[in-house]
Amino acid sequence: MLPCDLPIVQAPMAGGPSTPALAAAVASAGGLGFVAGGYLAPGALRSAIADTQALTSAPLGVNLFLPSSPADPAAVGAYARRLQPEADRLGVALGEPRWDDDGYPAKLAVVVAAAPRLVSFTFGCPPAADVAQLHRAGCQVAVTVTSAAEARQAEAAGTDLLIVQGTEAGGHQGQFADDAPNRTLLLDALAAVRAVSALPMIAAGGVMTDADLRRATAAGAIAVQVGTALLCTPEAGTSAVHRRALLERRYPDTVLTRAYSGRHGRGLRNRFAGFDAPAAYPEVHRLTRPLRAAAAAAGDDSVPNLWAGTGWASVQDAPAAAVVRAIAG
Repeated sequence: MLPCDLPIVQAPMAGGPSTPALAAAVASAGGLGFVAGGYLAPGALRSAIADTQALTSAPLGVNLFLPSSPADPAAVGAYARRLQPEADRLGVALGEPRWDDDGYPAKLAVVVAAAPRLVSFTFGCPPAADVAQLHRAGCQVAVTVTSAAEARQAEAAGTDLLIVQGTEAGGHQGQFADDAPNRTLLLDALAAVRAVSALPMIAAGGVMTDADLRRATAAGAIAVQVGTALLCTPEAGTSAVHRRALLERRYPDTVLTRAYSGRHGRGLRNRFAGFDAPAAYPEVHRLTRPLRAAAAAAGDDSVPNLWAGTGWASVQDAPAAAVVRAIAG
């Protein structure tokens, strides 16, 4: 089902870590490289796809975020007031907590025109009409799911593959409704999804070693999606403070938090991760972005989102091809 030699898919890590160089390196090593479409304007997504295609002739994937619903302005305003001392300390203004759809319709059109081999979706299930449109363009479609109910919905929409995400995964959790954090372990999630669907599954969450790959495939997955293991590769666009926090083991563990974006995600337990944010994505993401950027520029790792899965302590400063080959065994 996957257009690659190795059962390894590069996680689309929006906001910096994913780069054309990283996707091309993973693809050249035999895995499936991905362009992360989240946060990019439509024109920037078009350029990212073209830049990646210029580096490799291998098939690629592209990921899009599904839009969420606007949040309660009063809850966002209350969170902004709690963050004001942080803004004062860093000498920046808080961002405008506006809602938007991440340019979804226009970016879908970009992807249809580019016709990558695989298009994946996060934060929801695309309408069946969008799936059909991608199929007509020659694309396979994958949807990130965290439960049996989400898997059923994705299958009903016509998706070809399921990216089954366990709680171990770093970065944003992909559940359709972010009412509560996803705490289902990957192997349990794979079993729950396999009980209701025969679609091919890609396992995501905590995959750092060849042993993790073997466990996932033994549980029925055809491949694994790898993100945290690639964060400190030279090809990744991971920030200096993020790399240092991972490689120097500056924080003892990870935590699920909404503090940075208004959606639950897993990252290193720095000070800012303890802030209690409302369910308000992307409003909180935009509100906190100036704080995170200013702190990162100052070398302060207590504020930026340091996304990482539960296997983060195994991360290495090594080329992406070496990481892919090591996980593939």
